[in-house]
Amino acid sequence: MAVTGLPEVFIGETIADPDDPRPLPPIRIEAPTVRMTFGVNTSPFSGKEGTWGTSRKLRERLDKELEHNVSLRVQETDSADTFVVSGRGELHLVILIETMRREGYEFQVGKPEVILREENGQKLEPVEEVYIEVPEDMLGTVVEMLGNRRGQMTDIRHGEHNTVYLTYLVPTRGLLGFRGAFLTATRGTGIMHALFHGYEPMAGEIAMRERGSMVAWEDGVSTSYALHNAEERGVLFIGPGVDVYQGMIVDRTRAATTCPST
Repeated sequence: MAVTGLPEVFIGETIADPDDPRPLPPIRIEAPTVRMTFGVNTSPFSGKEGTWGTSRKLRERLDKELEHNVSLRVQETDSADTFVVSGRGELHLVILIETMRREGYEFQVGKPEVILREENGQKLEPVEEVYIEVPEDMLGTVVEMLGNRRGQMTDIRHGEHNTVYLTYLVPTRGLLGFRGAFLTATRGTGIMHALFHGYEPMAGEIAMRERGSMVAWEDGVSTSYALHNAEERGVLFIGPGVDVYQGMIVDRTRAATTCPST
């Protein structure tokens, strides 16, 4: 539905007759659970990939997003070039980042972190209910992965064609970066869906980083020879013929190391 002639009408508000202005109950929006920093790109390749890269354009785009993305929150920081953007989970923010990138916005983002609460002197963290469909021969791998991330199994059901259906309660911080590892471990055959469950007491320490990073040690262009020597150590993020700069992450590996670009 489109509304004209009424400025600043937002989602959840009621347009009523002036003689009988009885509003409908407002929509209750759950608070965000994950936040990231969005800022102006400060890398050596700044200005080469996007059309819009200034803090003013970034601020305008985030303000525009708030008009219809009711679960999103944007906060100012001490720096005029950086904003704290909070959303309903990692995927919520990833979709926003990809949408802005396709629209021509160039910016840098920080590491995602969960938003904690404190009630009656106890620290609470967001927990998500995770539904997983996986082949039976991958069951042990998935159970081990979720166990390492403090997941608690609440249901397991065996279906047709050797398929297993799992339900877990997993802390949101344990799911950061899990989707990619899950697809890799199940060779793309696993299906995963998560919904916000609520806030519960902290589940304890979670090992969030099992691998180091491989970085380029000089400016230049990546070559097949250099990448061939590096690909045995991890998963490459780039291919040959890509411009790199000193310190740029090019690979995920088991041990932090460096590699030449040429």
